[in-house]
Amino acid sequence: MLFKKKGTFTEEDARKVIEFASARPEEGELIVMADRITDEAKRRLWDYARAVKLMADLTGEEREVRVEILEGYVSEKIKGIDVEGL
Repeated sequence: MLFKKKGTFTEEDARKVIEFASARPEEGELIVMADRITDEAKRRLWDYARAVKLMADLTGEEREVRVEILEGYVSEKIKGIDVEGL
């Protein structure tokens, strides 16, 4: 899933993305694209990925979420979920 935001992606935005992704356990990848991403938001996304892996290990499942963070220019042509709309 690709999430995009013009401006700064904050910890609150990361919380919204995690809630949205948690409702869709079949998704194995979170891509966040923003002009700037705070360190707290990055940490929250990485913690989510580690928590999913840990819970999968404890329950014997094969589940993993890969997190990719793209910081810089956000194009209007790229199709993705706008964080402002969550």
